[in-house]
Amino acid sequence: MITVTSAELQTWIAAFLWPLARILGLISAAPVFGNRSVPARIKLALGVMLALIIAPTVPALPALEPMSASGLLILAQQFIIGLAMGFAMRIVFSAVEMAGEVTGLTMGLGFATFYDPMSRGQSSAISQFLSLLTILVFLAANIHLALLATLAESFTTLPISASPAGALRFQQVANWGGQIFSAGVQLSLPMVAALLITNVALGILTRAAPQLNLFGIGFPVTIGVGFIMIALALPYLATPLERLLQDGIGMVRQISMPTPLMTR
Repeated sequence: MITVTSAELQTWIAAFLWPLARILGLISAAPVFGNRSVPARIKLALGVMLALIIAPTVPALPALEPMSASGLLILAQQFIIGLAMGFAMRIVFSAVEMAGEVTGLTMGLGFATFYDPMSRGQSSAISQFLSLLTILVFLAANIHLALLATLAESFTTLPISASPAGALRFQQVANWGGQIFSAGVQLSLPMVAALLITNVALGILTRAAPQLNLFGIGFPVTIGVGFIMIALALPYLATPLERLLQDGIGMVRQISMPTPLMTR
């Protein structure tokens, strides 16, 4: 007859529950995985499947009851770590969406907004187009597999423990948030520069011929030039997008590395 003690049962529950919290935290915040169009049951099933695969490879866990105060703190800590890892990748998509917003506003398409299920808000048509393009690069370059591999490695580089994770890790995430502005401006710079030259040319034309209706010819010209520049820039966007996604994976690895306070 097989007998299972309560201590063994609690150890099995902790060995499954604590890795599951980190995995679900990443899935809830990471792009593509955390999209609202993906049903919650699919997300939960994916998290449970990954937890069943990763749990046997997790290093030794602290001898604590999972439902105790210390166990619940570890559970919350693991969820926050996974959330930070997924949020680091989400920042990359936010930078691309900002590039689309800047391009759309410069083109005069600021009124063409739609509901974006990924950002859960209103975004311009150009922003959604670039976001879909980034998702294709994300999947075609197997960045989603690299993200899951980094998640599995994080249980070795940053094992589950009762010690606090440290504030330095979350400061890295906050500093990484600056990529939203720097990378967004860099991606939209060719389109914005061409549209700036177009607006300067339209301003000179209006001064030379005041009888021309600027609103009648200005919007079609800027929109047309914007679409032409997007079409010309599309073949060259895959390389910077893939590099930006690789930088996001590098940031996820930095989050999963131990801080100096933990290595002492």
